[in-house]
Amino acid sequence: MMLQQHLLFVLYSFCGIVIKEAATKNKVKGSQAQFPITQNVTVVEGSTANMTCRVDYNDNTSLQWSNPAQQTLFFGDKKALRDNRIELVRASWKELTISISDVALSDEGQYTCSLFTMPVKTSKAFLTVLGVPAKPEITGLSRPAQEGEDVTLTCTTSGSKPAADIRWFRNDKEVQGQKEVNATGRSFTVRSSVHLKVDRKDDGAAYTCVVEHVTLGSLPHQVTEVLEVHYPPQVKIVHSVIVPQEGQYFKLECMSKGNPLPEPVMWTKDGGELPDIERMIVEGRDLIITTLNKTDNGTYRCEASNHLGTNRDEFVLYVYDPNALTQHGPDHALIGGVVAVVVFITLCFIIVLGRYLARHKDITRERQEMWFISSRKTLALPIITL
Repeated sequence: MMLQQHLLFVLYSFCGIVIKEAATKNKVKGSQAQFPITQNVTVVEGSTANMTCRVDYNDNTSLQWSNPAQQTLFFGDKKALRDNRIELVRASWKELTISISDVALSDEGQYTCSLFTMPVKTSKAFLTVLGVPAKPEITGLSRPAQEGEDVTLTCTTSGSKPAADIRWFRNDKEVQGQKEVNATGRSFTVRSSVHLKVDRKDDGAAYTCVVEHVTLGSLPHQVTEVLEVHYPPQVKIVHSVIVPQEGQYFKLECMSKGNPLPEPVMWTKDGGELPDIERMIVEGRDLIITTLNKTDNGTYRCEASNHLGTNRDEFVLYVYDPNALTQHGPDHALIGGVVAVVVFITLCFIIVLGRYLARHKDITRERQEMWFISSRKTLALPIITL
């Protein structure tokens, strides 16, 4: 009887030890699995950020989200902070997910998920907020520039985070600018400037500022400024007939360029007014002589002006007699001159070629004689008999 009681006591003791060890292992296992898991989040300013905290194993212990100021946002499914932008997405024993809408740069920082075990376990998640750069503005050209003036164009964009990149283009060709970055609170203001000494070639040139940033993707911001450059006139006279003849219709065109455009142009003959306004008609920039005669011979001047200066060009008109041209036309004189030049060049070529051939012939003859003498000496050598 005593032996049976002793065996039962040993059996109960053994079972108690086994049960206690199993409970201890389960408790250790649960404690190891009860650890919150979070991930860093990156969003664009103005969008929505979802903050998720998960636990692989939870024995009905509460989860809590806190902001960078350690203010409780949600304790389980209970909202603790009065902020209409913060909402509950999902709450369970294994997950607590909240959303922050219309995210601002001030929301950036380290958020904490807490699991209220003994002791409390925490996990950190950093919320990064990207600032969208504002549309750029170009300054430095409030009025038309004058040729030779130094001009600085500055492109400015603000609110970017990280700092935006700025590129400059003149029409379709990229040009280098000088970049300047300044921190303004949590974001950056970026400026880029191009310096140029303008000339008339810059009139109408398009300078484009392109702002690139991670938040803009493949659609960068850009703005364009078209330069207007004022410069004095350039004048050139173009005539309609190569050989003016009596009785012909004749036109002189005054081609003038300038900004502002020089209008009207002024025509004069030999330093004075046009003598025959009935035959000499000014239409815009053109001077038209309806019927040429010998009295029209002289120097014609076109003069154009704007507020930056005056320029002019001259044309000397000589009216030919059609009968004289028929007998002794300028075409015959031209042909005769060309023929004379060709004959002269041909004669020079023949003389040079003749001298070259004669010299080459003498050299060849001397070489033949030297070879002949050398051959005779070789034949004249005594024969040595061994």
